[in-house]
Amino acid sequence: MPMVTEKRVTLVTGASGFVGRRLCERLQRERAHVIAIGRQAKKGPWDEFREADLSAGRIEEDLCRGADIVFHLAGKAHAVSERSGEAEEYEPVIVEGTRSLVDAARRNGVGTFIYVSSAKAMGEGNPVGLPLAPMDESWPHTPQSAYGAAKIKAEAIVHESGFAHAVVLRPTMVFGPGEKGNLPRMVEAVRRGSFPPMPDTGNRRSMIFIDDLVGYLFRAATMPVAAGKTYIVTGPDAPGTRALYDALREGMGMPPQAVSIPYGLLRFAATLGSFGSFFLRRRLPLDLATLQELTASAWYSGERARRELAYEPKQSALDWLRAASKPYPGKRKATPDRF
Repeated sequence: MPMVTEKRVTLVTGASGFVGRRLCERLQRERAHVIAIGRQAKKGPWDEFREADLSAGRIEEDLCRGADIVFHLAGKAHAVSERSGEAEEYEPVIVEGTRSLVDAARRNGVGTFIYVSSAKAMGEGNPVGLPLAPMDESWPHTPQSAYGAAKIKAEAIVHESGFAHAVVLRPTMVFGPGEKGNLPRMVEAVRRGSFPPMPDTGNRRSMIFIDDLVGYLFRAATMPVAAGKTYIVTGPDAPGTRALYDALREGMGMPPQAVSIPYGLLRFAATLGSFGSFFLRRRLPLDLATLQELTASAWYSGERARRELAYEPKQSALDWLRAASKPYPGKRKATPDRF
């Protein structure tokens, strides 16, 4: 089985994205020959760039020529609340795009194919108020969104492809420098004082640091035990929303916040927000989907991946947030290791 080392040719879809760029940087440090795939040529930590639109239904037959390993990260990002018509957009990008890439990789003799799926392929887990248990790979697959359902279909395509070494990774929420998702928005809201002091609902939110995810990607590509497997990959802690809020305030030098808004009051406000979003035809800051995201659990077990891939995730989410959210003197200026 090919190793991710010097002279190996690795092809990365979604190379210019948050995770893809970090993966390519690591591949280049390992002296692999890196081929980036994307819709439009860009400069970055790669040796070649090949243009391809995986959602177009057809890609060039020689797209994967010369590649030993394919890391497939490209896809349409998940939205907290799927707009009308958005669900249909996942199928061509996530499912048919994966099918086209798998076909091209097989035609070009690729031996190792690593697919980055999502923990949302399994569902979100426990709503507010129910007993908590982390979901593992044996959990019934009940995706609660079109995004998760599309990921399940794409996973099946990869596993049925016939590659000598095919692996699916299901990362939980990825965080780290350069992220542009929900977590940085929460950081800025806390900094402005516009994020409400959430109640402690006992929820748990699994997260993984970007460098730990890249570490798992390398392990998945190089360890024979991984062939044909699907792994949940997550970090060493799974903090609740209130713990995240408290860690951010501590990192920013703010005093502890002893009070919290009662859950019932938040739910009433979120219900009004959902009605308002429907009638105004635009998303309001707080609706029922956002409240679910903030107060329910998405708690996953990464024990199988840690054991079989012999990798121990290093970065605690709470520790990193405390360090990365320190206050800035004067006008805030972004730095590589801070929000």
